[in-house]
Amino acid sequence: MQGAHRDRDDTNRLIDRVRQAIANQEPLRIRGSNSKHTLGRRVDGVDIDTRSNCGIVSYDPSELVITARSGTPLSEVNAVLDAANQMLPAEPPTFGGMATIGGAVASGLSGPRRPWAGSLRDFVLGCRVVTGEGRHLRFGGQVMKNVAGYDVSRLIAGSFGCLGLLTEVSLKVLPKPRASAFLSIATDAEEALRELAAWRKSALPVSGACHFDGRLHVRLEGGEGSVRAATDRIGAEAAESSFWEALLEHRLSFFNNTEDTRALWRLSLPNNTSLIPLPGDTLIDWGGAQRWLRSDASAGEIRSIVSAHGGHATCFRSVESVEPFHPLAEPLVRYHQRLKARLDPHRILNPGRMYADL
Repeated sequence: MQGAHRDRDDTNRLIDRVRQAIANQEPLRIRGSNSKHTLGRRVDGVDIDTRSNCGIVSYDPSELVITARSGTPLSEVNAVLDAANQMLPAEPPTFGGMATIGGAVASGLSGPRRPWAGSLRDFVLGCRVVTGEGRHLRFGGQVMKNVAGYDVSRLIAGSFGCLGLLTEVSLKVLPKPRASAFLSIATDAEEALRELAAWRKSALPVSGACHFDGRLHVRLEGGEGSVRAATDRIGAEAAESSFWEALLEHRLSFFNNTEDTRALWRLSLPNNTSLIPLPGDTLIDWGGAQRWLRSDASAGEIRSIVSAHGGHATCFRSVESVEPFHPLAEPLVRYHQRLKARLDPHRILNPGRMYADL
């Protein structure tokens, strides 16, 4: 099943390294391929690289579950699933094939299918984690469900290593759709959002909707009959499937224009939010729920606009002096601090990566 893929259980080295850091009161900067190093606050610590801890631990397509060590390349996991005509429904980006499965879960990033299939966190069934006390624990349904009532395996998703060092993760997978179609419509952003609102009410089998550069790109997935009927109703021109991989992997010019030095912001909004004026250039994804913004405006201005519409804003590519993650309300700050204190009492695991107080 694994062919020429690397398979190495390096868990003991990672545990020993964490315990050594605890003894020396030495902060650690957890990293895999470093593909998401621009997301989050700078961590002043010694690198601990997870990529040597790699390989598919178990995978039975009939069970719809795959378990892999944290340093396993995400592209390798995708290839194994693809051979069985299955997939990770949330489409975490591989960022040029560099990302690891541990980094994907730790960042919690999901691709264009997220509003219709669910987030990556929704598909985490269990994990093994080295805590900030140097304990190697299993969370999920197999041995240990929680700590103090928390579903820790899902809390780990999106925690950026602040709560524990992932060594292994189990994810639910799904069969690939039987049929798909890729469409493109020349329209402005306001009209695109109106069309998408109407399609939601009609339950069309949309699994991707992005407005970029004057065009609404639509991906349809499902049974052959439903995809064909939706294609006929929308009545748009056929497009290349390659657009969706370029969007997922941030290869569109909006993301990788090296001459554009403006900050890149990721805005999360309710999916029924109409077009709102934003200070810069935008790309609309997730049918309107995710909007990417290139802007020189201040963090305060951007977050004020987004908060007024019930959303939050993340500076996806860090700008010095800008807090990357949206400020938390005081009750949430206390909640996060209690979690950090419970799982990393010595504050050695990615301290400050998300917020200064964590």
